[in-house]
Amino acid sequence: MLLGLAAGDAFGAPLEGHPPPSQPVREMPPGGAYTDDTLQALAIARSLVVCRGFSPEDCMARLLEGFREYPQFYGPTSSAVFTLVLSGMPPGEAALRVHRSRGGSRSNGSVMRGPPLGVFTASPLLEELSIACSRLTHCDPVAGACSAFVNRMVADLARGATREDAFRHACTTCRNAEVLDLLMDYGAHPPDPSLDALLATHCAVSVFMGAESFSGAVLRAVNMGGDADTIGAIAGALAGAHWGAGAIPPWWIQGLRDHGGILRLAAALFSLAAEKGG
Repeated sequence: MLLGLAAGDAFGAPLEGHPPPSQPVREMPPGGAYTDDTLQALAIARSLVVCRGFSPEDCMARLLEGFREYPQFYGPTSSAVFTLVLSGMPPGEAALRVHRSRGGSRSNGSVMRGPPLGVFTASPLLEELSIACSRLTHCDPVAGACSAFVNRMVADLARGATREDAFRHACTTCRNAEVLDLLMDYGAHPPDPSLDALLATHCAVSVFMGAESFSGAVLRAVNMGGDADTIGAIAGALAGAHWGAGAIPPWWIQGLRDHGGILRLAAALFSLAAEKGG
């Protein structure tokens, strides 16, 4: 899952904000650099491993580390929240202020970072944890519900469920009518690689559900352009959880920035989940 997320992010990064390329991208960009999609997901994964569970305070501290180092990668909602927290504002107050001042926080930044929670646990608490993690920066309930939907699919896929069963389970656990209405009938709507949390989630889920391979899912996701790195990251997380690391082209893994560190963190997260019976 972590490798898939990072690969999708790295493939999509050069295409972010652009229309679909005239010549589809098929190989990892030189250097395999990823963006805040991966930085935030790795921060959540590290926090889960170190704290042996979800700690909002520790998650925020680790998210801030990435923001301090690479502020240019972060989207407007997360950037605004992190800037306020660094100025001394309590995280909950900062997220709420940004939500109100910007007229909402329905962007996709919290959806892309949440999948490590699905590896950590498949318990009935996953939806609650996903929404709490989303609300660190995004108070909008749609963003939280989208994160919970993706994380539930990741949890089931990583534990051997079929795509269809994982999708159906995510539908049954979704409590947001707007999210459920669009995702439940994903095939009836064209994918839109949007910054909007729901449209981005729909796009990534529909690409994944229709793909025949890991690489097929990632390449289709990123070559739509738009918010290509985030769509690639979400679709890559789902595809990695489903097909496993063995389905990822090895030269893609070797081409990823700090692939060894990602693998070590993935192993630690897996061991923690197995130990806790999650």
